[in-house]
Amino acid sequence: MAAFTLAHLSDPHLAPPPHPRLLELASKRVLGYINWTRNRYKYHRRDVLDVLVSDLQTQMPDQIAVTGDLVNFAMEAEFPLALDWLRTVGPPDHVTAIPGNHDAYVRRTRLRFAQSFADYFGGDADAGQAASFPSLRQRGPLALISLSSAVPTAPFMATGRIGPEQLAALEQLLTALSTEPLFRVLLVHHPLRSANRMKRLTDAADLIALLKRHGVELVLHGHDHIHSTIWIDGPERKIPVVGVPSASSIAHGHYPAAAYNLFAIAREGNHWRCEMTVRGINDALRMREIRQLRLF
Repeated sequence: MAAFTLAHLSDPHLAPPPHPRLLELASKRVLGYINWTRNRYKYHRRDVLDVLVSDLQTQMPDQIAVTGDLVNFAMEAEFPLALDWLRTVGPPDHVTAIPGNHDAYVRRTRLRFAQSFADYFGGDADAGQAASFPSLRQRGPLALISLSSAVPTAPFMATGRIGPEQLAALEQLLTALSTEPLFRVLLVHHPLRSANRMKRLTDAADLIALLKRHGVELVLHGHDHIHSTIWIDGPERKIPVVGVPSASSIAHGHYPAAAYNLFAIAREGNHWRCEMTVRGINDALRMREIRQLRLF
């Protein structure tokens, strides 16, 4: 059978953000805004993001996953702009987007992502009712399962949390899918392992234990802004957990330039084949293939 292709990008941090009102800075946002005006504006660029998305679209993937941090400070004015951008990436039946910690930066707008982007993460069974996490979308041979680890945090913190309700619902969902011949892809913003306590997924151990019992074929995440592939135990084999750099970033420090991953997925007898192609941007703002590898 022909391979089904899934593209993965993350952390666009759409730039430039709208100018904040004074009242909007009376919160954690003031620290984020100072950081943006002093440092982050140099690295997150709309022209970089536009080049990346244009290249991605020339690859004609069957589906696209965007794993969070579409906005920067979760100001009201950012969400319509982010939705307009996401529509240029593709329509809701072709693109699945989940929130990151910047999309739930403060408590006042913590629900705005779900309200604005429901069409882009709502599950197949959510018609006529409010979309929620976890959600399930079946696209070709894929079961795209979306989680939200986006929660408001204290200043200087960027942790995530899934919570017992999502985990219980995910366990039920994976149990129901266990007899289906589907390639299960789990989308979550935060990585499952992090050396930085201030940026970690606080209940990662619970999620890893659940995946060891029930398994998925692939986990995709963002948040760290780096190329990352780790392997965790599943019920039958190791599960690849793959992260990707920010889709709008130029190279700086230990952070690589913007990149996205393209997964070619096909069924071979009783087994799946999954090959990953990494495409990234160079100093001349041109996209090129960085590497290819077969995950399994």
